[in-house]
Amino acid sequence: MKYQGSCHCGRVAFEVEGTIDGGMACNCSICSRKGSLLWFVPRANLTLKTPEEDASTYMFNQHVIKHRFCPVCGIHPYGEGTDPKGNAMAAINLRCVEGIDLAAISVQHFDGKSM
Repeated sequence: MKYQGSCHCGRVAFEVEGTIDGGMACNCSICSRKGSLLWFVPRANLTLKTPEEDASTYMFNQHVIKHRFCPVCGIHPYGEGTDPKGNAMAAINLRCVEGIDLAAISVQHFDGKSM
């Protein structure tokens, strides 16, 4: 299924394809502050509808995850990185996806704080 999503002001918009089989809530220093609910898909399943340069990037710690956010409204719609096998992945913030029932999505809690 294809989903549409964006930041609050719409400067960063995307389309993503896949089956939402759950979300992940991480308690690391950045995720706990952002409150993201993440859904991981292959990066090829994410299509930006706005220019890539419209999103800003924040990297910290080991600099392996690109936390993408809107420089206008500050919302974090997605991140980019690689899985343990080296495959390009996108972490979609389900809170930025249109037309889904967040209450119906099962949430897995991940202890990123201890890593």
